[in-house]
Amino acid sequence: MTAALAAAAGAVGFSYSSLASPTQANSAINLAALNLGDNQLSEVTTARIERRQLATRDSSRVELTGADSNKKQAAADRFAKARAAKLDATRALTSKRAAALAAAKFAAENARTSATRCEMMISGYHITAGFGQAGGRWARNHTGTDFAAPVGTPIRSVMKGVVLSAEFAGAYGRQVRIRHEDGTETWYNHMSKFSVSVGETVYAGDQVGAVGVTGNTTGPHLHFEVRPDGGDPIDPMPWLRNHCGLKP
Repeated sequence: MTAALAAAAGAVGFSYSSLASPTQANSAINLAALNLGDNQLSEVTTARIERRQLATRDSSRVELTGADSNKKQAAADRFAKARAAKLDATRALTSKRAAALAAAKFAAENARTSATRCEMMISGYHITAGFGQAGGRWARNHTGTDFAAPVGTPIRSVMKGVVLSAEFAGAYGRQVRIRHEDGTETWYNHMSKFSVSVGETVYAGDQVGAVGVTGNTTGPHLHFEVRPDGGDPIDPMPWLRNHCGLKP
């Protein structure tokens, strides 16, 4: 604002430093113009143009600043949505994996505890005597099948069942007897130790003892017998193949 125009503004009660906004400035200019001569009106016009240009620049800056802020906020919102979607996907995948693991564990436990599941009683063996075989080592024909293996080889229950006895049984040596759910008993003989107690429930593959040379035997082996309904023994080999689906 020129000195003459400032003076005119002062004459009508305004000071240049108090004109904080374009509206105030324009009002001051209009009032000041009433006190100016024709030769000074060009200065009023110039002042008006300058103030309007300044207001336009300030307004543009505000608009640009607002637009930039809006862009940043929109970008932040997109990032937040993308992150939330990623977290949701991760949670869904974790939940799916946990459900699959739980289902697998449930299926495995059901399979392990199944009454019809069978496991071979011993590994790393060779058969040294079959059922019904005659010989000087037995008072009568052989009542089971002998699976020779090193002392300490684990002996396992062939099926789920309840331990009827775990004791020294004369010529059988250390013996474990197990009754299965269909009433069949399986006998495990000549063991070096017991791994179960009377009344305990065992499942197919659970260790019940270990190979030994106790009782009437000339070498370490498992003498295995199968007795339907706890009665007379039958040939274990067909029973293992047909009843259990094993291939001894």
